Amino acid sequence: MKPLGPIPAGFGVIDGELAIGGETASALVQRAGDTPLFVYSRSLMQQRVAELRTHLPDRIKINYAIKANPIVPVLQVMSELVDGFDIASGGELAMVRQAGVDPARVSFAGPGKRDRELAAAIAAGVTLNVESAGEMRRALAIGSKQAIAPKLALRVNPDFELRGSGMKMGGGAKPFGIDQGCIPELAKELIGAGAQWCGLHIFTGSQSLDSDAIIDAQANVLALAARLAEDIDEPLPKLNMGGGFGIPYFHGDQPVDLPAIGAALRNQMNNLPEIIANTEFYIELGRYLVGEAGVYLTTIIDRKESHGQTYLVTDGGLHHQLAASGNFGTVVRRNYPLAIANRFDAPPEEEVNVVGCLCTPLDRLADKAQLPRAEVGDLVAVFCAGAYGATASPSAFLGQGPAREILV
Repeated sequence: MKPLGPIPAGFGVIDGELAIGGETASALVQRAGDTPLFVYSRSLMQQRVAELRTHLPDRIKINYAIKANPIVPVLQVMSELVDGFDIASGGELAMVRQAGVDPARVSFAGPGKRDRELAAAIAAGVTLNVESAGEMRRALAIGSKQAIAPKLALRVNPDFELRGSGMKMGGGAKPFGIDQGCIPELAKELIGAGAQWCGLHIFTGSQSLDSDAIIDAQANVLALAARLAEDIDEPLPKLNMGGGFGIPYFHGDQPVDLPAIGAALRNQMNNLPEIIANTEFYIELGRYLVGEAGVYLTTIIDRKESHGQTYLVTDGGLHHQLAASGNFGTVVRRNYPLAIANRFDAPPEEEVNVVGCLCTPLDRLADKAQLPRAEVGDLVAVFCAGAYGATASPSAFLGQGPAREILV
C-alpha cells in the first residue's frame, strides 16, 4: 500500500459525492459534456488570497504568476483579487490582454525573450524583468526605435537559494537573472540611457513547505535589495521578492505556516533600511493561489486484474496530469491526493492501481492506493490540479487532445 496525498480542505459532499462549488462531480461532468475535465473553484481562489491578505503586511502586494494556470476565466478571477501579473512569454502577454488585464499591471520575466516579444511588451507598457546585459541593451535599442522609454527592472541571480525548494531559481550558475555583483553597473547604465527604472526581481525558488526557509529567504532578499540599492545609489522603486510558497501534494506534507511567515515579514517591514523604506514590495505566487483550487475528473473505462493486482483504467492520464503521474521532476514516484468522486465519503475497500489510457507504463495516477470499490463508469478525482496541469502536460501525445476546463 502506498498512501495518498492529503485532499485539500474546502470541498463538499452531496449525497456521498464530491462537490465543487456546490455542484456534484457528476453534474459538473454532465454540464461540461464529458471527461477528462479540469474543474477550478472560484471560491477556493478567493479564500486563498483572503488568507494572504489577512496574514501578510498590508504593504505587501500580490502578483499572480500566470504560468501556473493561464486560462482566461482564471485570469479574470485573479484580476479582481491580486495586484499584478507575472508572465514569461509573448504568448502569455496575449493571454492577459485577452482577459482584459491592464498591461501596466504586468511584468515579464524569463530568459530568451525574442525581439518581437520585447517590442510588444515595451509598446504595451509592460515592465520587463531583464535577465542579462544583452537583453537589457536590446530592450533599450527597441525602446529607442519606438520612441518609448522602456519600463525595466533587473532580475537578480542571488548568491543564495531558497532551502528546501522543489525548484531552485537562485544561487550559483543559473540561466535566470543577472549575477548580483553585476547589478549596480547595469542599473546605472539603464538609468543613464533614459529607461524607466522599475527596481529588482529576486526569485530564489519555488514549492517550499519549509516556513523557516521561506522566512530566511525573504530576509536575505530584503538585505540584498538594500545593499544593491546603496551600490546603485538610487532608491528602489519596486522589489519583486519572488514567492516559493508550496502546497502539500504527498502523504506527510504539511502546509506552510502562513501566520508565522506573515509575522516575520511584518517585523522585517518595520525595520527596513532607509534606502528601501519607500519601495513597493511584491510577492509572486502561482501554484499557491490556484493549485489546491483545481480538481481533475476522469472516468473509469475498464477494470482489470493482472497477476493479482487490480487496475482501474481511466480516460485521463499523464497527457493532462504529468506531475501527478510522477513524470514532472519527481525522483521517487508518490501518490497525489485522489478519490473516487462519486463515492467520496465511502471507506476504502481495496488496493488498486489507477492508470491512464496511454500505451506507456509511465501513465499512472495512483499506485497501490486504498480506495472504495470502483466500477466502470465511476469518476476518479485527482486533487491539487489547479496548477501545472493542463498547460504543463503533453496533451497532444498519442493524439489524445486537451481536457475540458471549467470554472465554478
